[in-house]
Amino acid sequence: MNESYPPLAVRVWGDYACFTRPEMKVERVSYPMMTPSAARGILEAVFWKPQFSWCVTEIHVLRPITYFSILRNEVNSRASERSARAWEAAGGGYDASADRAQRHTLALRDVEYVIKAQVRVHPEVGEDPAKYRDQFRRRVQRGRCFAMPYLGCREFSAFFAESDGSEAAVPLTDDLGLMLLNLEYAQDGSGRGTPRFFNARLDKGVLRVPEAIRGEGKA
Repeated sequence: MNESYPPLAVRVWGDYACFTRPEMKVERVSYPMMTPSAARGILEAVFWKPQFSWCVTEIHVLRPITYFSILRNEVNSRASERSARAWEAAGGGYDASADRAQRHTLALRDVEYVIKAQVRVHPEVGEDPAKYRDQFRRRVQRGRCFAMPYLGCREFSAFFAESDGSEAAVPLTDDLGLMLLNLEYAQDGSGRGTPRFFNARLDKGVLRVPEAIRGEGKA
């Protein structure tokens, strides 16, 4: 994908983060760093329009990777409209204490990244990406967002600001293995998503998303 504009860059940070590995079915275990899908979710929380999509090109890790473990009370069942309608019709309700379970989370502490991404205007729109790039910059400068961005889990809020280009990535090079790239959702409106993965490598603190596999998706 050839771009006529340099990537946009935004600095994000927070006290805690958890970018959950999808292969862990019960306990939450974080990837060692932010995934491209999580980065896209942060960008969309700051600025999104249906005329374009975000294409993440690089993620720079600015602080050392530090894990910590927490134990949380969670419920086993998902809320469903069908159950709510059944309770409305026949009585009853939901008892959280009877559905509660304790689960461990292996998360990250004191994280900071620089996300670099391109605005990909959809072909049928036919507008210059500069329009949306400028709107994004203004929103970042003013600290505005459509929804509070978060670092993997909604309870781990993310702060964001302009990147001045002087941020230094950590001197770490490592193969991270298969990492989630995005979810490709079915076109039938069912909400079913198929995960796409790629072989991730951290090179001197920078994760680069190969151009051949960059694509659209939901975080």
